[in-house]
Amino acid sequence: MAAPRLRGGLIQVELSDDELCRRIAQRDANSFELMVDRHQARAYRLAFSILGNEADARDVSQDAFVRLYEAAGSLDGRARFSPWFSRILVHLCIDHQRRNRWWKRLLPLAGPGAHPDEPAFDPPADEARPEGNAMLSESVRRLRPALAQLSPQQRAAVLLQAQEGFISREIAAVLKCS
Repeated sequence: MAAPRLRGGLIQVELSDDELCRRIAQRDANSFELMVDRHQARAYRLAFSILGNEADARDVSQDAFVRLYEAAGSLDGRARFSPWFSRILVHLCIDHQRRNRWWKRLLPLAGPGAHPDEPAFDPPADEARPEGNAMLSESVRRLRPALAQLSPQQRAAVLLQAQEGFISREIAAVLKCS
């Protein structure tokens, strides 16, 4: 389904995520590029919130888009794009943490802003609002230690609800739990 938008006196049709997925399944590169542009910042923010590391978040969110490209045809009419893609991303984050857990025992890595002299990294927002960004940064700074105490699956559940606005049923579907 497409949403019409008026731009410069012309009606421009914005394709839905589901329609873009159908086109990506047919290997339409332009649709894939549009999908990445549309969801890249959100995917990075979610991965960073779960992983706490910029480089890992970049790598895992890119891997999620590769998986999206490979599996776009498996999105059927029963599932909405956002929970489907979030499931891919969250599972990649959890798998990444499981694979790299032994590194943390040998070399604990500090997250962005962990050192008082180092400025915290603030991922790009869809719309720039300085006061909102400042409040969000402060909240994240306070919540990061508490989130670090949670298991990856618990952290993903909290972040999907608080950051992405998912309801319980969607979170259960993403994490494959009840």
